[in-house]
Amino acid sequence: MMYIPSAHVDGYAKARAVDQEAADNYIRHTTIGDPALDPITEELSSMRPADLHRFIGAGIEQQDEVLRKAPQILRDFIESLDEPPPWLDFDAFRPGIRAFHANVDLMLIAFVTGVLVEGFSTLIAKSFSITGRVSSTKRRLQQNNRHMLDIFFPGGLYRENDGWKLSTRIRFIHSRIRSLLDKSEEWQHEAWGTPVSAAHLGFAISVFSKRLLEYSLQVGARFNEEEKESVLAVWRYAGYLMGIPETILYTTAAEAEEIYKISYLCEPPPDSDSVTVANGLIQAIPSVASVADPTEKKKLTSLAYRLSRALIGNRLSSCFEFPSNSTFGTLLYFRMKQRVQRTLKGGQLVRADNFSQLMQIAVYDEHGLSYKMPDHVKHSKSASW
Repeated sequence: MMYIPSAHVDGYAKARAVDQEAADNYIRHTTIGDPALDPITEELSSMRPADLHRFIGAGIEQQDEVLRKAPQILRDFIESLDEPPPWLDFDAFRPGIRAFHANVDLMLIAFVTGVLVEGFSTLIAKSFSITGRVSSTKRRLQQNNRHMLDIFFPGGLYRENDGWKLSTRIRFIHSRIRSLLDKSEEWQHEAWGTPVSAAHLGFAISVFSKRLLEYSLQVGARFNEEEKESVLAVWRYAGYLMGIPETILYTTAAEAEEIYKISYLCEPPPDSDSVTVANGLIQAIPSVASVADPTEKKKLTSLAYRLSRALIGNRLSSCFEFPSNSTFGTLLYFRMKQRVQRTLKGGQLVRADNFSQLMQIAVYDEHGLSYKMPDHVKHSKSASW
């Protein structure tokens, strides 16, 4: 018999009335994490952190001499990552990559004010609240920006490039945080299921892809059908690399939409943790954009709230306790302004400016990618990672 976390009981009943199979699948995944990696994370949990980080980094960076000294179980897992899924088609990514670089400023706006905010309406917000990661929202936003830039960089998802490496790094981090939360007295297993569950990640990747396209169009981006399918293909492979089981990883736009719709029905209403994380995200936008002037900071924050409310709707915005600003004409005015600016600049200059802007608000550490992971469930007590 399938276990139903108590927080999902009411939503599950509603979702089942809409699509029984999809609802069953979502709830089943609330008690699943990463079946392949989680047992390895547990087996290696007593290893000295510096050694574990070094071996994970060696595996991702293909440093064979170092990796040969790693435990066999980790070496076998790393080797399994080299086998691509049978459906992988790198050529299918090209239209989406072109579309991303033509629309990156608008996609970024949609990502931050729509996609990420909406994602925190689920119980995933609990993990951020318990770990205290809300306090590092600026860096998280920068990391999100970098990940998106790297998976949409030409060739970025090839084994040797940063899109692949970052997606795989995220998989290891999710597994580590899942392990820490699983042992925490604050995590309520009976109510919430598995920390950072496959259900929440399957929901998230559907939002990152399908909803990103929808929100980007609303703020002025333009895509043809081939480009839409390609953007979905890029995110699907990134989700696969992040360890999302294929049993809840969409294959088509219609599946992504259904996963989003049913997941949202299964989730309980947003609570105070979702409110805190969602507002922290919006309020971090000026610092990520390096806006320090108090007046300009206030204007940008206000615009972000209005755009977010216009995208995610009044009901969810009210649940998040966003300011009750009128959004009448907000998206229309924003779209018109963007199109005028693009017409005046020309396509090539727009793409150059977009790339430069994204580089500035993404985090690129001086010493390259770090493969350190948290060593304490509380962010404030963990070594830097």
